[in-house]
Amino acid sequence: MKSMLLPVLAFWVGCCPARALAKQGPSLREPTAPPTPLGLPTLQPPPLPSPLGTPNGASRQPGPGGWSQKKAHSRGHSGSSTLETTGRGRKRPGSKRGYRRGPADLGTMEQPMPSLPASCLLAQAAIACSNVKMKHVPALADPGLTTLYLAENEIAKIPAHTFLGLPNLEWLDLSKNKLDARGLHPHAFKNLTRLKRLNLDGNLLSTVPALPTSLQELKLNDNILQGLQHSSFRGLSQLLTLEVEGNQLHDGNISPLAFQPLHNLLYLRLDRNRLRTIPPGLPASLQELHLGANVIEEVTEGALNRSRSLSVLVLSNNRLQEDRLAPRAWIDLPKLETLDLSHNQLVHVPSFLPRGLRRLTLHHNRIERIPGYVFAHMKPGLEFLHLSHNSLRADGIHGVSFLGLRASLAELLLDHNQLQAVPHGLLGLKGLQVLRLSHNKIRHVPLNSICDTRVTQDSNLISTHLDNNLIDRRRIPPTAFSCIRAYHSVVLQPQQGEGEGS
Repeated sequence: MKSMLLPVLAFWVGCCPARALAKQGPSLREPTAPPTPLGLPTLQPPPLPSPLGTPNGASRQPGPGGWSQKKAHSRGHSGSSTLETTGRGRKRPGSKRGYRRGPADLGTMEQPMPSLPASCLLAQAAIACSNVKMKHVPALADPGLTTLYLAENEIAKIPAHTFLGLPNLEWLDLSKNKLDARGLHPHAFKNLTRLKRLNLDGNLLSTVPALPTSLQELKLNDNILQGLQHSSFRGLSQLLTLEVEGNQLHDGNISPLAFQPLHNLLYLRLDRNRLRTIPPGLPASLQELHLGANVIEEVTEGALNRSRSLSVLVLSNNRLQEDRLAPRAWIDLPKLETLDLSHNQLVHVPSFLPRGLRRLTLHHNRIERIPGYVFAHMKPGLEFLHLSHNSLRADGIHGVSFLGLRASLAELLLDHNQLQAVPHGLLGLKGLQVLRLSHNKIRHVPLNSICDTRVTQDSNLISTHLDNNLIDRRRIPPTAFSCIRAYHSVVLQPQQGEGEGS
């Protein structure tokens, strides 16, 4: 009987927000680029196929992890090998018959598996069937299977017995199917006592289904959830990551007790709902909270008083105004390092910012001024201040506006404002590395505005943008940038009204 070699295909299903999950405790990570800003524990997945997000017939190669949804034959220098998708006449590796271990744990398929389409990909402990128009979960019985990836199909019904033969399943992806509350049996996941990651994004669920208590990650984004009840997450004390973005949640349909069972929750995403305030009863363990693209108008003093472990708070794309931010809304959050208030309706930099804040994002507001001493209480001080796309004018920034940021501030973004002159106070920012003043109305670069010619010390600036202003470059003093070690890091071209080559 013809035998076939399949590589063990390592696989990350793009399901975790870089803050993923782990069997161990949290470890810090770099800020989200997006955001992302906080390091949550990382669950080490079993060897898996890569996400099957490519269209039917597409392939990803080359490289040791490359795989194809089409039949593919290749010959190496020291013999021949065949990579072929699994269909009839072949058995999923992992069973005792017809499977032998090689240097890379390759499997040999010899028995029929009629329930799987030919384009499915199989590895020792994983099955991946993406975008194959599957209408039901295949009948599988294999205690060795730990990962089942069935995203982007047409599955509308999952009976109670569906996963009875998969007692050791740890990772299940049913995203982008057609599941609703009627089609998903209440006991569908009951026997999956080892399930850690469940992805139900992009379905038609109106309620949170009954879930195994072993879960560490739950994704319910882009469904039609009508609320979160006090029993929605019952028993999920091991849950670390919860995502319910893009549903129909609002202040009236989230119970104050909904999050009470989530004693270990680290990451919560509630973006793109209809919330007007921060939901009550957030877990004290929470480290990262995303509430972007809601209709939040205020932050009350008690809204975050239990969230003393919070490190990242995202409130972008809401309706916040500074007079609706309670004075003590977040100043006493000792671990808050990243605050995103972009795309709101603020007219000045808010006062009473968290003392330990390191990154403040305020772009796309209506900010006209940076009040004096607004950062003076911070320790060790901001590292990143993003104020692009606002309404700042020169008279809205004072010599004491940046007081408290002398040694800490590394990036200051002031592009796309209404500045008529280089702002005061820049010389005091000794740690500054990136300065953006492009797309303003600056006409002159006076002596001692960027560099202090009275001292011989070099600046830390490595990127200074003054392009797209109204500067006559011929009138810039010869020593205006003398403290900057690399002149190519000063960008002056083009200016408004002149071409790139002028």
